[in-house]
This record gives sequence, C-alpha cells and structure tokens, in this order.
Amino acid sequence: MTNKLAIGPIMLDIHGLTLDVLEKEKINHPNTGAVILFSRNYQDPEQVSALIKDIRAARNGDILIAVDQEGGRVQRFQQGFTRLPPAARYLESPDLAKQAGWLMAAELLAVGVDFSFAPVLDVDCGVSEIIGNRSFATDPIQATQLASAFRNGMNEAGMAATGKHFPGHGAVALDSHLTLPIDDRDLDTIRAKDLLPFKQLIAEGLEGIMPAHVLYPQIDPSPAGFSAFWLQEILRKELAFDGTIFSDDLSMEGAASVGDFPTRAKLAQEAGCDMILVCNNPAAAEQVLAALPIKNNSLREQRLKRMQGKSALKREQLLRTEKWQHISNIINSLN
Repeated sequence: MTNKLAIGPIMLDIHGLTLDVLEKEKINHPNTGAVILFSRNYQDPEQVSALIKDIRAARNGDILIAVDQEGGRVQRFQQGFTRLPPAARYLESPDLAKQAGWLMAAELLAVGVDFSFAPVLDVDCGVSEIIGNRSFATDPIQATQLASAFRNGMNEAGMAATGKHFPGHGAVALDSHLTLPIDDRDLDTIRAKDLLPFKQLIAEGLEGIMPAHVLYPQIDPSPAGFSAFWLQEILRKELAFDGTIFSDDLSMEGAASVGDFPTRAKLAQEAGCDMILVCNNPAAAEQVLAALPIKNNSLREQRLKRMQGKSALKREQLLRTEKWQHISNIINSLN
C-alpha cells in the first residue's frame, strides 16, 4: 500500500464541470493541497457534489475543497443555493449575521466543500470599489461584531473561517485583481482601525487568514502577502495568530510586481504563507507545482487539517430541517 500524500501547499483550480486527465494528475501532485471552485465549475448541487467526489478520488491522500461564497457580488454557487445578501446588509439585521454564516456553511458542507473564504474583515472606508458592501461596516467595532457572529455561525455548522484581506483592503480605491493598490497610511493608523477585526477574531480562535495584495510603503517595501514583517512580526507575533495563512491568488496583478510565478510562490512561502493560490492560469499552476521543493511540514499540515469541513448533514437531510427552512426563508425575504 502506497503512503498517503500530505495536504500540500498549493491551491489550484480546474477548467469546467468535470475533471480531465491532466487535472487529475495535477491534483495528485505532492505539492497540491486544495482545489478552489468557481462559477464555471458549478451547474447544480448534484453536479458539484459529483465533481467534488471525483476531485477527492483523484488524490492519494487528503485534499481541501474551497470556494468564495460570501454572498452579494461574491457567491459562486447560486442556482439551488440560498442567495446571500452582501455583508453590509447585516447592519440592518445584526441577529441574522450568525444565522447566515451557519446557512452558508451548512449548504456548502452538504455538497462536500470544506470551507468558504469568509468572512471579509476589511473595514469599509468608503473608497474601495472592490470591497464596498462586501465589508460588514464602516465602523471597526460594528464590523468586528458582525464578522464574529458570522464566523460563529460557520463554526456551528462545522466550517472553519478565513478572515480577509489582512491587514485591511478597505482604504484603497484600486482593485488588486487589476493593479497593485498602495495604502500610504502609517502602522498606528492601521492598528487603530483596520487591525481591530483581525485582532478580535484571532483572539476568538480564527482558523485562516488571507493577506491583501496591497502595498503599505510607510511600513514595508513588499505587498502584505509577500511581507515577513506583516505575516511574521504583526500576524504571528503581535496578534498571536496560529492558523493557516493563505496567499491571495498569485495570478492577480497585485502580485505581479514581485516577479514571475515561481518567484511569487517562493516569496509568498518565505514570507509565511502556508498555502499558495494559483488560479485561472493552468500553465502558471504547473510551473509553481514543479518549482516549489516537495517537503513535508508538520506544522503547516496541522494548520491545514483544521480547515477540513465537519459536515453532519447530507443535502436532502439539511433541506428538511426546520432550522434551514426558517433561515433560508428569512434571507430570501431580504432579497
């Protein structure tokens, strides 16, 4: 019997609704640890459940399945799932934040997804076109309370949470998918506002964090996701975060300033990222799989195992529960 592969440090994506032969090979590469699904991979709950089973079957060992399912503008699975409002809507109904976190997580776990990249912990400063109503609030205390409630709901369903985008993406107007945004504020200003949600949720046991592809030149010459200062000094030491650090997607333009794909992956790993995302560029993903040294890291594997979903209910069972029906109806009435 061959030894099982550990959860590797790279998160890939796939092209369509089913797996091809090359994708199966990449999934079984020792450096692969996760697959992120997008809208193009989703047709309905039955199809995506079958796809996830095939992804797991393609790997000789554990693999994580992730998706962006915050709600509002960022909800990859829609047809057959409850349409979630943007995070800013929970200001009007604070009690709903925890219920919505539970519902989002329960629906995903029921089709085999391990976790959603949520909640957004960015404090909206009224200028960011990419964050905007994805943020829970413009006030850091309110943003913290609502994000905490949303995470508690996720945890109750059996899902680990990932706070994003550390140390805060809400004060820059530009979109890091398209360019490298620059935030000229100093560390004290960021500590007093943007870091508050991260600090509180870390104290509560937050399992994952995703840094921003944003440059804070007053503080460090590298964008946050490639910065040992941000990831080691502030996140690990000052805030005592012991969960998984996920890079944001290395295909984003905000990452391009640091070099080619193997260089980006190496720098992200050296700065402290446990798992590196390479999406929407299969050739780049292959380069990174080949370029990173294959070596087990028991601390990284331990952190990544905490991201595994703990689902109790299959989809048919979930949809029959009074709790799901009640919360889904309330959220549908909001929309």
